[in-house]
Amino acid sequence: MIPSLKPGDRFPDYELPDHRGAPRKISELQGNDPLALVLARGSYCPKEDLQHQWMAAMQTELKVGYCRFVTISTDQQMQSLEWRTRLGAHWPFLCDPDRKLQRELDIQEYTDPEHDPMIPHTLLLAPGLRIYAIYQGYWYFGRPTAEEIRQDFRAISRKCRPDWEINAPALRRQYENGEREDFFPYNSRSDA
Repeated sequence: MIPSLKPGDRFPDYELPDHRGAPRKISELQGNDPLALVLARGSYCPKEDLQHQWMAAMQTELKVGYCRFVTISTDQQMQSLEWRTRLGAHWPFLCDPDRKLQRELDIQEYTDPEHDPMIPHTLLLAPGLRIYAIYQGYWYFGRPTAEEIRQDFRAISRKCRPDWEINAPALRRQYENGEREDFFPYNSRSDA
């Protein structure tokens, strides 16, 4: 990963086609939620497949926890669609067969010229594409575990959810005074 990207920095807001061919920006996919962005070798790699299997098992947790996954690989659209379908995954798989990220982030896996993949990374991003943590997964155990993802999502949520400590007296007073902008769903309702 280019040395200029580290925790606290903003990850570039790439726009790439998804598994259906629709152009998607990472920021739009993230919205205001914590995001695990997986830069993957591709569907051919058994390490990627195993990581994505347990990610697929976490999908329900992410939905109720208001967190998200996005996968980016060097696969073509059809490969991404097939991989996503085989896994039963419901998150976006973005395609970068031109290897734009690989070049710009300097993450070419030079030990595999046949596939020319990216060195796998999992980035945990706070809202606004702010990097919270970076895991380099060339070796499988360099990748985060499901539990580490949960812990990172907890830490990010604690910082980005103004109503995280819902039992705080000041929050209760704010709510009772009709000041609801800091309560989920933030800024989307005008009355109780």
